[in-house]
Amino acid sequence: MSKISSLLRKERNSVSDLKVHLVCVTKYRNKILTNESLKLIEKSFKEVSLKMNFQVLEYKVEKDHIHVLIEYPPKLSISVIVNSLKGVSSRKYGQAGFPKPYGKKALWSPSYFVTSVGGASLEILKSYIQNQEKPS
Repeated sequence: MSKISSLLRKERNSVSDLKVHLVCVTKYRNKILTNESLKLIEKSFKEVSLKMNFQVLEYKVEKDHIHVLIEYPPKLSISVIVNSLKGVSSRKYGQAGFPKPYGKKALWSPSYFVTSVGGASLEILKSYIQNQEKPS
């Protein structure tokens, strides 16, 4: 088996290589995340990823935001993944008694940043598509 094919997600009706870089910030960008709370958030993310069948490939946390590299199947939408990650981790964070920004219920800001990663550049893809044979 080639190295490239082993990196692909193979499902019943699809083969994919979908990865995104996700950044979530705490509500009001408060610097409230600690080593102890980060362990709880990382555990929550792993639980969600197992339940929803996607992978957290990398995880890096600052005091007021997190960076996550996610590989996911085409049947999942990014917004569903993000809402699940943020919802479960925020709930568990609150249940553990960690401080929340200004006493609000939510740990995370409602917004997030996400970008697709990996694969060929846009120019290479455009060139590949443009150079396909036309039917006769």
